[in-house]
Amino acid sequence: MNIDKKHWNTIVIGGGQAGLSAGYYLKKSNNDFLILDGSARIGDSWRERWDSLKLFTPTPFNALPGWPYPGEDSLMQKDQMADYLEQYAKKFSLPVRSGIRVTRLTKSFRGFFIESSRGSFTCDRVIVATGTHQVPHIPEFSSQLDPEIVQLHSSDYRNPGTLPPGDVLVVGSATSGIEIALEVSQSRRTMIAGKPSFIIPAAFFRFGLRFYWWLINNLLTIKTPVGRKAMPNVIKGGAVIPQIVKKLENARVTRIPRVVGVRNYRPVLEDGRIVPVSTIIWCTGFRPDFSWIHINNITSETGWPVTNRGISSVVEGMYFVGIPFQFGLTSGLVGGVGRDAAYIVKHILKNSGVREIE
Repeated sequence: MNIDKKHWNTIVIGGGQAGLSAGYYLKKSNNDFLILDGSARIGDSWRERWDSLKLFTPTPFNALPGWPYPGEDSLMQKDQMADYLEQYAKKFSLPVRSGIRVTRLTKSFRGFFIESSRGSFTCDRVIVATGTHQVPHIPEFSSQLDPEIVQLHSSDYRNPGTLPPGDVLVVGSATSGIEIALEVSQSRRTMIAGKPSFIIPAAFFRFGLRFYWWLINNLLTIKTPVGRKAMPNVIKGGAVIPQIVKKLENARVTRIPRVVGVRNYRPVLEDGRIVPVSTIIWCTGFRPDFSWIHINNITSETGWPVTNRGISSVVEGMYFVGIPFQFGLTSGLVGGVGRDAAYIVKHILKNSGVREIE
């Protein structure tokens, strides 16, 4: 295959777990496609996260389509996941071009026109698989804090040794915030602000991990009342397993109300208290950024694309994989993105006259 040509039937933008899953199904159908990834190396989005990060889902449920992770059943470290993604692309000979950052996507007379850091491309169809970790979100009032307070987003945190002496405030109680607070609390006084948006019911774990995975994969979806009820909170702050909340309760971490603003150059809580700290770690998630897509009305007021299970409701031939709760809670997890990718590629094949995937 000539991966240097400029026009393709399908181009996938993003070479993380979502883009690679789409590539797997496109490859099975013998589709003419290319994957563009902005990172220098497949898996870099995982390698660049904090040093001790482990996936909170058990290893058997962290596999991409067609290839279970060839390792132990213990929780995977972030570098293991990064290497797995790199090996996955090699195993299935997926046509990935790394180090190509897409800067502009427009509709063209031939389909779509893509501008990038290494030239332009055209395609009949495009799958946007840039993931959920796009632009770090930090509240605007953070600029009013004392400049002596060290502030960093969770995406910039590496380990406690990189932090200055003094008390630490972790803002945000999703999985990342709790994990970071637990680690930092081993060496200094640590507070965590806020409450988890959605805690997976403990009853889901009653009959073992496989039943738990079946429940979150099949019950918490847009097709069920309980799934639709959970969806806004999952999109807002992610899902937290009860086991990690229990760890937080038993740790030397002080839980405090939500941070709502600044007073006297210090963070102020919703109960009016002022919190003096040396460091603030903003575990406040990420916001979507599709400003590089120059197509009108492609996103809603939430900033996420307007789709039906990832099929654009605005432009024919445009698809998305890896958006929060695309079909269910597991859409945002490594082991769940394959289902969404399969659905998207099946739709592409059905509407292009190519045989369907098996």
